Amino acid sequence: MMTAKLARAGLVALAFATPVTGTAAAGTVYDGGWNLTFFTRRGACDPSYNFVVRIDNGIVSHANLVKFRGRVSPGGAVTASVSVPGKFASGSGRMNGTTGKGRWAGHSDKARCSGNWTAQKF
Repeated sequence: MMTAKLARAGLVALAFATPVTGTAAAGTVYDGGWNLTFFTRRGACDPSYNFVVRIDNGIVSHANLVKFRGRVSPGGAVTASVSVPGKFASGSGRMNGTTGKGRWAGHSDKARCSGNWTAQKF
């Protein structure tokens, strides 16, 4: 069950992910803590999953996920990905200063899942 939650968290992170390279801009309107909710629309994953991430200088991070990469562009486009043994998820979407939404897709072993996500800044 915990592995499934980590996988789902990864899927959420994926909704924000591409490899982070280069130097991020100093301070963005997106910086701070964000509550994410992922909804499964296809596949055998849990119906929903809640996740918290932090954005600093446009880089999305989660303290407990080592293989998590995410970035928010100055215009609000967000990409992310997460990987744990046997599981992978990625996604993309759009954010403004206080909310966000997008789509994600991934797999847990042989099961494939996809859906949408929403975000709320706190």
